[in-house]
Parts: sequence; structure tokens; C-alpha cells
Amino acid sequence: MIRPGKMIKQVLQSIFKKPATTKYPFIKDAPPKNFRGKLKFYPEKCIGCKMCMKDCPSGAITINKVGEKQFECEIDLAKCIYCAQCVDSCPKKALEATSEFELATLDRAKLKVTIRAGSDKGTEKQA
Repeated sequence: MIRPGKMIKQVLQSIFKKPATTKYPFIKDAPPKNFRGKLKFYPEKCIGCKMCMKDCPSGAITINKVGEKQFECEIDLAKCIYCAQCVDSCPKKALEATSEFELATLDRAKLKVTIRAGSDKGTEKQA
């Protein structure tokens, strides 16, 4: 156990030291190269092979056909383990791992994202 006199000395010394932590919420560092964050889906590239669904270890991806050669992707971010196995297995590179990682929310329904075909970038809808 630390004696009270020694502890007071340590407390007073630490007041004048710079903090060892970063100022994260105010100053954001860029994630490292090849960081695996939130998935991005390109509906115009998707051919509907569903390899991403088959290779996803957590079952977080669902590909649905919405028209002739048009597909939508439902991603459950609550289930996703961000391993990027789906990105590696897609033969047409319709999935991409972004550097977005601040995904916390109090409502679990907001973690289900549906990306639909029909526009240039795809329209993202939260379930």
C-alpha cells in the first residue's frame, strides 16, 4: 500500500505533466491503411452471385433481387465483425471496407442498413 504522504507527492507531480492520452473526440486521427470499417456496397457492380453472403461468418449480409440485374444489399452492422471476408470474396468488387468506424447508437434498428439499386451511388436506407 502506498503511504498517504507518498501518494500526495505523486498527485502533485501528475498535475503538471502532459496527459498521456490523445484528445480523441476533438482531434481525430486517421485510421491506419487497410482499416476495415463500415461496408460500402456498389449496386451497379453486383451480379447477384451471393458469394459475400456465403462467406460471411456472422451472417450479416443479405443480397436481394429487386429487378432485372438489380440487387440490394442489407447489412446488419450489429452482427458484422468487420473481418472484410465478404470484400475479399466478391468477384466484381461490389463491396468495399471504408475507414468509417464511429457507428455507435442507442437504437439497434439504426444498425440495419439497406443499400438499394437505381441511382448512381445507391440509396442508403436505415431500417
